Amino acid sequence: MIVADTNIISYTFIKSNLTEKCFELLKKDPDWISPLLWKSEFRNVLMQHIRFNSLDLQTAIEIMTIAENFMKSNEYEIESKDVLELITSSKASAYDCEFIALAKKFNIKLITTDNKLIGSFPDTAIHLNEF
Repeated sequence: MIVADTNIISYTFIKSNLTEKCFELLKKDPDWISPLLWKSEFRNVLMQHIRFNSLDLQTAIEIMTIAENFMKSNEYEIESKDVLELITSSKASAYDCEFIALAKKFNIKLITTDNKLIGSFPDTAIHLNEF
């Protein structure tokens, strides 16, 4: 089991230069979890694609539906106390700390492409290319 951040989920379901790498990750470990926050962040990614005309609305809705079905039953509420404790020991955003808190709760790795986050939490966060 791994925690997949929104970037990893996005690269998996929205065609990119990292999509193939994400499918390799999926083969290595198909059990992905995320905080509930991933949905809002993913919607924001889709919004950017719609606004820059790289996706039309119908395609974005289809991608969101597929991603939601994939993550269904693998989404977790995060305790505010855990997030607030993490932000006091790093420069990471509260959003990013939700993913770290979930990884720490289950004693598993967060897979990301965010080097700043990896630098803040090297014991918990690992780059997609390193997994």
